[in-house]
Amino acid sequence: MSEALQFHFDVDGADFTSAGQASVQIKKSLRRLGLSPEIIRRVSIAMYEGEINMVVHAGGGEADVTVTENYVEIRLHDHGPGIKDIDQAMQEGFSTATDSIRALGFGAGMGLPNMKRYTDYMEIHSELGQGTDITMRVNIS
Repeated sequence: MSEALQFHFDVDGADFTSAGQASVQIKKSLRRLGLSPEIIRRVSIAMYEGEINMVVHAGGGEADVTVTENYVEIRLHDHGPGIKDIDQAMQEGFSTATDSIRALGFGAGMGLPNMKRYTDYMEIHSELGQGTDITMRVNIS
């Protein structure tokens, strides 16, 4: 792969049934590109957790994925309420999900920690009332 491949996904914040579709599509694309199962697994988990967070907390957003020879980069962008305390949000088990979201099986407070755990690089920029941008990378080589 000599040049980067780009993928763009709109994440519908009103539909839990479509949450995860982008990560499934990326998984299929990475498989077709011949990436290792371990890289595909890590990217898919990080992408899925990001999608779910955008649906649960931000009313949706956008995901852009770039695949190069050296890494897979995932950029997530939403216009949600922003993250009040990023350090607190990174703690396993911390969640601001409502009881109705928890009743659906989401909101266990593992989204951001799992995103960090399964990537080699993660950066979060968030502004209250403006939204959140997250950049993650999984190294290929």
